Amino acid sequence: MEMTLDQMRYLEIPLPEDIEKAKWCGDFERAHRLIRQRLASGKLPFSVKKRLELEEEILLRLPQDYIYSEEEGLRILREHIPDFTWEELRELEDKSQIDWIYLQGKPYFCHSFYDTLVKVYPQIAQRAGLPPAEESPEKKLLKETAREMEEKGFAARHIRLRASLKLADSAFRPGETVRVHLPIPAPAVNMKNIRILSYSPEEAVIAPETAGQRTICFTCAPRENRPFTVEYEYDSRVEYHPLDPEKVSPIQPEFDTQEQAPHIRFTPFLRELCRELSAGETNPLKVARRFYDYCTTVVTYSYMREYFTITQIPEYAGLNQKGDCGVQALLFITLCRCAGIPARWQSGLFVTPYSQGCHDWAQFYVAPYGWLFADCSFGGSGYRAGSTLLHEHYFGNLDPYRMAANSQFQWEFDPPKAQLRSDPTDNQRGEAEYEDRGLSYQELDAAWELLEMTPLAE
Repeated sequence: MEMTLDQMRYLEIPLPEDIEKAKWCGDFERAHRLIRQRLASGKLPFSVKKRLELEEEILLRLPQDYIYSEEEGLRILREHIPDFTWEELRELEDKSQIDWIYLQGKPYFCHSFYDTLVKVYPQIAQRAGLPPAEESPEKKLLKETAREMEEKGFAARHIRLRASLKLADSAFRPGETVRVHLPIPAPAVNMKNIRILSYSPEEAVIAPETAGQRTICFTCAPRENRPFTVEYEYDSRVEYHPLDPEKVSPIQPEFDTQEQAPHIRFTPFLRELCRELSAGETNPLKVARRFYDYCTTVVTYSYMREYFTITQIPEYAGLNQKGDCGVQALLFITLCRCAGIPARWQSGLFVTPYSQGCHDWAQFYVAPYGWLFADCSFGGSGYRAGSTLLHEHYFGNLDPYRMAANSQFQWEFDPPKAQLRSDPTDNQRGEAEYEDRGLSYQELDAAWELLEMTPLAE
């Protein structure tokens, strides 16, 4: 499906009622049929036509994320917790601690439901025989680094990383032209001395350092299914900001306070939430802290279905009070902008000697401090674990274990991708497409290898 990112704004258009009803009772066959009938009528307003075209793709993707029936979900839980009961399962559903939708009138669980339960709810992890998350080497590393930053005023690491993306054998077409975009580091307040060291295949286009979502792009027609790779190095340096609301300037900037359709929107609900959380306070640092506290102590971490299937991500987070790192970051950004506080996106990878994986976080601007960080996911994890150190640290500060490739949300690649992206909003793993279609994440295998990480004295 060919689509520019500008067309994503039509997700704001509501669906006709009969299609909405068919969708949420899980009768996707009927929803598809109703969409095709309307598209064939030739009487639709242009905006509704584009909305229905997007919905056709959403209806194809939703069942790929919700793959377990209730019975299968209970079986998975009993594999790890033999005495888990139906009553407990229904209670988790009713408390929205399990993400589910109807498929043909029956609840089906998201593929990541079990991972969410053991990550977020310590009592379930304990019953499953898993060690407390706060005792992991990675959590200990973050606490040590937070203390290091308080003592030294900064933390810096030199990082060398190899990233790769391989097409699934079932999706590979020998000799046919394929285009692959891999994310690469981009200069930012926390990203310096970036060098692209090597890549394969050797013919590639490297996006400029100013790209909002920076990539290396390969276009070739391989005969063998080999991974696309890029090796790079950079310095990740973050300053420590001990924040004092009394030092906040009375004059604040107005950049990065605009809306961005369809997600960063000041909907009636989000305006009310912004007004409620900021009531009686005008200091932007204190207001941002209230938003952060809501995103970390009220909104609970949850693995998510594809972002493309959610029509308004910040509102989803605020209403359902759950979401993953990107969903929480978008809610924080939208609330800040709604209150006139500059805020923006940053994403890429979280990289430590123990693991490497996708991650999103936010930045907000308060004079005279300048750009500050807010990692609601890590802050919320600290809160749930009872770590005041980490909960406090990730409001205003970050850690040096990042690879930031993206400074903009829902931004076009350079060169652009022709087909609909697996994730039109972000790019952490990479994207691939043939001339006739884009490949889904189920057809791609992303991997990272940490080659070097050394502390920097300055």
